[in-house]
Amino acid sequence: MTGALEPRAKDGPSPTLARTEDDVAYVRAGAERAAEEAARDAGIVIRELSMVVDLEAVVDLYDSIWKRDEGPLLTAQLLRAFAKAGNYVVGAFDGPTLIGACVGFFAAPADGALHSHIAGVSATARRRHVGLAIKLHQRAWALHRGASTIGWTFDPLVARNAWFNLGRLGAVPVEYLTDFYGGMHDGINGPDSSDRLLVHWDLTRPSPAAVDRSAPGRAERYDHADAALGVSESGAPVPGPTRTPILLVAVPPDVESLRVTHPHLASQWRSELRASLGGLLAAGARIEGFDRRGWYVVRQDPPRPAAERAEEGVG
Repeated sequence: MTGALEPRAKDGPSPTLARTEDDVAYVRAGAERAAEEAARDAGIVIRELSMVVDLEAVVDLYDSIWKRDEGPLLTAQLLRAFAKAGNYVVGAFDGPTLIGACVGFFAAPADGALHSHIAGVSATARRRHVGLAIKLHQRAWALHRGASTIGWTFDPLVARNAWFNLGRLGAVPVEYLTDFYGGMHDGINGPDSSDRLLVHWDLTRPSPAAVDRSAPGRAERYDHADAALGVSESGAPVPGPTRTPILLVAVPPDVESLRVTHPHLASQWRSELRASLGGLLAAGARIEGFDRRGWYVVRQDPPRPAAERAEEGVG
């Protein structure tokens, strides 16, 4: 197992790290239970896929979700190679019907981390928490194979994904990636640039199902924070000051609909979020979470005193 695990308290893992085999087994067992419960609650069965007919169904599902202008996101042949090489290729089934799928591959260092490349759920299964069930299955699967981290990217403009990844799962943003995939030209991204936020998920932490990050009124704690990027009455992005240690960076409620109804405004949001959130992260700030009212919560270190900078020859 790569990395250290949490020592077990009387009622479960504690937030500090340990290295015993008992703790490894405890975390794995807890992850498996959480995955099984999530799948049962969603009314699905999640299983690994290797047969070509199943992999072709995954390709068809992804095509129905992304609706690309040219060619599939992945081919059944590539998925077959991924599965044969021991990577993560799974489907979520409601009876005989495939309603969700996820593909990931091991990342450096060798077996210590898994990169979750693509996950999609049919629109017919919305609000059934199929996505959560898949992520918890992926967590248990990766832990069982010795990985301690899963990384993936998502569009930082999509508010529901930001809340799910940061607020629900507790993944930690590590890098803003500008136009990461180039032009994608599909039914979700349209002609927009493919900026992404890279996150890492520490699998040795307590199961997300046991962590409550949805306390009401959470944003009220940030009443005195500067809105580094706010929203006008017309729904446009408004750059603001960045003087306070805690900053709020807004995103639109539904950028995917905005790309259809007001593409110019959606493009404006991309540019302003890149300048604001991307700029803050490049300068060393950290994203601490995402508030359900549509704000990234960002912490920046206070400016160093001029005398201290002068001693180091910094102007």
